[in-house]
Amino acid sequence: MKKILTLPIREEDILGLHAGDVIYLTGTIATGRDDVHRRVVAEGMASPFDLRDGVIFHAGPIVREGPAANELISVGPTSSVRMEAFEAQFIEKTGVRLIIGKGGMGPATAEACRRYKAVHCVAMGGCAVSAASQVERIEACYWRELGMPECMWVLRVREFGPLVVSIDAHGGDLFAATRAEVARRREACEGPIAESVKDYMVVE
Repeated sequence: MKKILTLPIREEDILGLHAGDVIYLTGTIATGRDDVHRRVVAEGMASPFDLRDGVIFHAGPIVREGPAANELISVGPTSSVRMEAFEAQFIEKTGVRLIIGKGGMGPATAEACRRYKAVHCVAMGGCAVSAASQVERIEACYWRELGMPECMWVLRVREFGPLVVSIDAHGGDLFAATRAEVARRREACEGPIAESVKDYMVVE
């Protein structure tokens, strides 16, 4: 069954999610990359859009601006790890519940998700035009002086996804678990290989 969360997101919605779950979003989300995070955390500026119980999307949209309305051309995720230095404080300051990006994030974000009951989700890379088709309209734009990809775009979305939960509010971290499993399997494979070639190793 398709799991669709409607914004604003409740704490019980977040607690019902686990790393590896696939979800879709309906409601209003905001984009924000390095400069948005830097303004809120390092410069102490309030987010111009209320993110409490909401969503921040690590993305730099391409928008065709017009006199009557703006048209979203594409909106793809950027690497979330770029925001690792700011994300924990960003969650604390804004009350954001769900973060979307590409790739995983670090331990500081994972701990903030556990403490403040938030999650990080991964969006499909390379599907920016398809993702734009799930946006019904652009509702607002803030901090335009930062430039098109860095300013905050407020988007009305419908069944936006699929999004894979990578960090949940229970301590689950899909990328960390995968790295640990790869390391375990590598160690299991390296032993027999090393044993089979030991007689050919030259020790100086």
